[in-house]
Amino acid sequence: MSSKLESLSLREAQKLALLSQGLPPTARTGPAQATTLSAIERLGYIQIDTISVIERAHHHTLYNRNPNYKASHIHKLIADKKVFEYWSHAASYLPMSDYRFSLPRKHAIATGQMKHWFKRDLKLMNAVKERIKDEGPLMARDFDKKGSKLGEWKTAPTKQALENLFIQGDLMICNRINFHKVYDLTERVLPDSVNTTAPTQAEYGKFLVKKYLRANGPGKLSEMTYLLKNVKPLVSKALDHMLAEGEVLPIKVSGNPYYLLPESLELLNRPLRKKAKILSPFDNLLIQRKRTQELFGFDYLLECYVPQHKRQHGYFTLPILWDGKLVARMDSKADRKTGILHIHRLSLEPSLTKLDAFSAALGKELKAFVRFNGCKGLYLHTTVPANYKPQFFNINPDLVV
Repeated sequence: MSSKLESLSLREAQKLALLSQGLPPTARTGPAQATTLSAIERLGYIQIDTISVIERAHHHTLYNRNPNYKASHIHKLIADKKVFEYWSHAASYLPMSDYRFSLPRKHAIATGQMKHWFKRDLKLMNAVKERIKDEGPLMARDFDKKGSKLGEWKTAPTKQALENLFIQGDLMICNRINFHKVYDLTERVLPDSVNTTAPTQAEYGKFLVKKYLRANGPGKLSEMTYLLKNVKPLVSKALDHMLAEGEVLPIKVSGNPYYLLPESLELLNRPLRKKAKILSPFDNLLIQRKRTQELFGFDYLLECYVPQHKRQHGYFTLPILWDGKLVARMDSKADRKTGILHIHRLSLEPSLTKLDAFSAALGKELKAFVRFNGCKGLYLHTTVPANYKPQFFNINPDLVV
C-alpha cells in the first residue's frame, strides 16, 4: 500500500459525492425508462420503503435522478427482467446485471452460515415451494390464512416460509400488486442470459469496493461494508490488492482517510448544477447518516420513529439540496384527497445566507415536486426562522401550482 496520499478539499469531496450520485441530474436524451435503468445500475440499489406520507422512497429517489421518471418504469423493468428485488443493506431494487453478486448471501443463508430473522420450517417451506411450482406465481394471501401468527412481527407461518425461500434464493419476486409481493420460482424469473456463476471471494470483494466507490465517490471501508454481514475481511483484502494495482487511490479529506476510483477525479472537471432537489430520507446520498454529517456537515434524523414530543423538525422531514450543499429540510405530507402538498415546517440551516436565490430555486423545484406527488396545490404552514417569507409562502391552497 502506497504511503503517499492525495488530498481533496471538503468542497471537492462533496462535488465528487454528488456527481457520482447523479445529483442534481444533468439533461439526458433518449427514452426515460432507459434513464431510470441507468440510474439503478449506477447507484447499485434503490431502497424500497412502504411509508407513503409522500410518494414512496424508491420512486422519490429515482425521480431525483430522472425528472421524467414514472412509477411504471419499475414495473416494466421488473417485467423485462432488467431489475430484481433482493436485499442490499435493506430491501431494494437491484440491476439484473449484478445478480450473481446476490448469490453469496443467498448461499450463506441457505447453508445456515448466516441467520435470517424468520425461523426456518423446512417442511412448510417445501410445501410452499411445491405449490408455487404447480400453480404459478402466488402472493402470501393466496395461502391458508388459518393458524397463529409467529414471531416479533406476528407473521403468518406461510409468509415466513415465503420470505425464507426468497432470501435464500429459491423464490424471486416477479411482480407487486397493490405493493403486495408476488413470488415465483427463481428459474422462471431469471432471464436466460443472466450469469448465475457464484463469484469467488476475491471477485465479490472487488465488486463491493468498485460498486460503492463508483456510486458514491470518496468512501471508507466502514461505508463500503455498511450493514453487510461478514464481508469486512474480504472487502479489506480487495482494497489492499486494488491499491497495489492502482485500481483505487488513497486520499485524505480534511485529514481523514478515504478511497477513490482514479476515474472519479475526472468528475472534478464537470460543472455541478445549482438546481434545488428535495431528497427522500432513504436517498442513497443520505442513507449513511454519519457520512452525511462528516462530508456535508448535515445532522439528519428521520423523526417518524421518534416520539412526537421529542421531534425537532417534524414527522417526515425531507432534506433539501441546493448549490452543492444540504441547506434546509421540510416536514411534508401529500393530502391526496384534497390534492394539497402540505409543508408543515420548512427549516433553514444556519449556514444558508443566499435566501433569495435559494427561495427562487426551491420554488421552481416545488412546482415539479407537487405534480410528482399527485397534487395540484401547495400550503406552507411554518418556517424557521419565522421571519423567512419565501415567494411561495402565501400560495392559496386552491391555486394550481
